[in-house]
Amino acid sequence: MTDSPIKTHRDGHVLEVTLDRPKANAIDLATSKIMGEVFTDFRDDPELRVAIVTGAGEKFFCPGWDLKAAADGDAVDGDYGKGGFGGLQELRGLNKPVIAAVNGICCGGGLELALSADIILAADHASFALPEIRSGTVADAATVKLPKRIPYHIAMEMLFTGRWIDTEEAARWGMINHVYPAADLMAEARKLAALLASGPPLVYAAIKEIVREAEDMKFQDAMNRITKSQFATVETLYRSDDQLEGARAFAEKRDPVWTGR
Repeated sequence: MTDSPIKTHRDGHVLEVTLDRPKANAIDLATSKIMGEVFTDFRDDPELRVAIVTGAGEKFFCPGWDLKAAADGDAVDGDYGKGGFGGLQELRGLNKPVIAAVNGICCGGGLELALSADIILAADHASFALPEIRSGTVADAATVKLPKRIPYHIAMEMLFTGRWIDTEEAARWGMINHVYPAADLMAEARKLAALLASGPPLVYAAIKEIVREAEDMKFQDAMNRITKSQFATVETLYRSDDQLEGARAFAEKRDPVWTGR
């Protein structure tokens, strides 16, 4: 639908998801539900291997929760749909790479959306903050995630003060991967997506499940589960055609052809 706040575009194995809600790309309950459906379909489509999520325009990636919609009756603790707020941060079993291409202001729930991606690229004019403290509420997902992604004291300062950081500082603390001129951002995101899409999808799935599940496990317990194929994705990988293809391609000194089977 052309009037949908979420625009999607498929290019081979890559899905581009663009948040397009003028003026600021804020997310209300209805938009979050659409995003949940989009990312669920991406998760379940065997032909799609990588997603890029970005915002329309040049100023805003996403400022998070739509306060105007809240004033009109959207409950902050309402039903956000599949995957929780923005469709990503609580979506179970999403074992495919997701790239966030941050094209401008990225704050509050918008930063939580970006943190739900696996790789974050940013335009050089982008900026980041968690301003919830100033409105007397908590950035729930960011409070869980950010202290695990960047140094504790920097995360706590952002959460406690709501201060803004630019791309240089965000990159310095490891919150984002790369910074590009705004005009080059999507081209670089697509280049990275194409590289990932050419890789082994079953290995990506195993990596994502291991990282997710091992977060709260002791190292040796996680290793034991891997070596005993007690992760579903590892079990699938070790019995796949792709596992054999990788070995054959190495022996034959050629590029492997991954099928995801």
